Amino acid sequence: MMAGSIPDQQIDLRGISCPKNFIRARLALEGLEANELLQVDLDCGEPEEMVVAGLREAGHRVEIYSKEATWLRLMVTCGGG
Repeated sequence: MMAGSIPDQQIDLRGISCPKNFIRARLALEGLEANELLQVDLDCGEPEEMVVAGLREAGHRVEIYSKEATWLRLMVTCGGG
């Protein structure tokens, strides 16, 4: 993804525990078309590991856009399915 890309949708999942954060991310992606972008703000640690792996397994492209001390921003390209 190119820097400066504007996401089609944004969700903030900081403070949301597993698996709720993964479920919310999947639901947000269901509303997008193939190749649209979802920006996800997420806590570091287990949420990062579980959500990133789960979304990739579901066929979406996940990139870490930025990372802070306790949270990170993902850009997820919808795989369309």
